Amino acid sequence: MRVLGLVGLLLGVVVAVALSLLLGSRSIDFGAVLGALTSGGGSGSDGSTEQMVVLDLRVPRTIIGLVAGAALGLAGALMQGLTRNPLADPGLLGVNSGASLAVVVAISVFGVASPIGYIWFAFAGAAVAAVVVYAVASGRTGPTPLSLTLAGAAVTAVLTSLITLVLLRDLDTLGQYRFWSVGSLVGRDASTVLPLIPFLVVGAVLALVLGRGLNGLALGDDVARGLGQRVGLTRVVAGVAIILLCGSATSLAGPLVFVGLVVPHLARRMIGTDYRWILAYSVPLGAMLLVLADTVGRLIAQPAELEAGIVVALIGAPVLIALVRRDRAVTR
Repeated sequence: MRVLGLVGLLLGVVVAVALSLLLGSRSIDFGAVLGALTSGGGSGSDGSTEQMVVLDLRVPRTIIGLVAGAALGLAGALMQGLTRNPLADPGLLGVNSGASLAVVVAISVFGVASPIGYIWFAFAGAAVAAVVVYAVASGRTGPTPLSLTLAGAAVTAVLTSLITLVLLRDLDTLGQYRFWSVGSLVGRDASTVLPLIPFLVVGAVLALVLGRGLNGLALGDDVARGLGQRVGLTRVVAGVAIILLCGSATSLAGPLVFVGLVVPHLARRMIGTDYRWILAYSVPLGAMLLVLADTVGRLIAQPAELEAGIVVALIGAPVLIALVRRDRAVTR
């Protein structure tokens, strides 16, 4: 049944991709989409317009939505297992605030003016912030769920203050930063994913092999050690995977919060508390959620559109509240 459920989610991802390519302020029929994908370009006024919309606008944002959503869903599940905190998300380890400060510096100091130019700044900022949080939380005995949470909150507060300070002094930077900060798939080219693929693949592999280790951590550190598990090594590997996944996803799509928060809860609801399956289910769930959110954002505010980050928050908050109210046991 678990395998069938995973297959069903993968089919759901295929449906989400199809809807993303078909729907928007300009509806395009299936034949035109298929023709654009198979031809890669063409002539003719009507055909070329539809091909441009599909190939230049919808395909890139769909690819980025799939990649960022899967990475954030997987990282969220990993964070919640690592910290034993059901409210853990990419903001917990300072990932969002670190990436945001780096983007602010990129705009204000280096004059970077496009989302594509933010990628490496955001990735580096997310990685540095997460490393600082992990180092602060380690102390003499190594990081604990409580120390990670407290260190993450402290570092996030400091970085947020620095961001606010820069933005208040530079309105031009504020104008550019606010678009990235809400989380959007617009204005990114699919080629921006390519340099991040090695980081995403390594992060995903590390995360998926940690399922058994997270099951041990869920029992408590002492029990895990009694079962022969190397708790410190598990935390270090999990921390590296989180940095790679969250740093890549945040650099691509901005600080999307609710994907990493809601997806693990949905996975637990579907599959139980075995992290080996929670991690596996979180990949298609995250991808499907973000792609569908981006598609809905194009439809509900025509001819304008809402950014994916706003739609995810509008969808994710009620879903999370409903899950918590229906069954508190899912927050194990």
